[in-house]
Amino acid sequence: MDERILDPDGARERLAAWKGRIDKLADDTRSMSQQLQGLRIVAKDPVGIAEVTIDSSGAMTDLKLTDRMTGTRPETVAATIMATLTDARKQLAERSKEIVADTIGTETAAGRAIVESVGRQLGADEAKPARRPSADDDIETQTYTEERW
Repeated sequence: MDERILDPDGARERLAAWKGRIDKLADDTRSMSQQLQGLRIVAKDPVGIAEVTIDSSGAMTDLKLTDRMTGTRPETVAATIMATLTDARKQLAERSKEIVADTIGTETAAGRAIVESVGRQLGADEAKPARRPSADDDIETQTYTEERW
């Protein structure tokens, strides 16, 4: 029989250490949850047509369009908005991963599962990036999704 089991003082110490680890995990999990829920990401396209704000779920909460869209084809504006939204969601996935790493850690099973779930929810691992117009592009004749790079 294991002598450690019969040692009441040793058992109390092990239980206290175990409770300390559980309490820390609970605090870290609470902190992670609060930080993730409070995330807001603002992304701007490089040409200056659109600015998109998303919440922690990746839902768009604000959209600002500038005068740069005047004279720009509607499909270019739409594609610019969608690509900027995709960029915002990728930033959100990365920031979420950083929060998980800083709190419960990405080496834990729970941390890995959360990071994978967020990536799937936001589509961060999907599809190739859309073509962004640059300042050198003729905005009126280029579409945001053209494969030029």
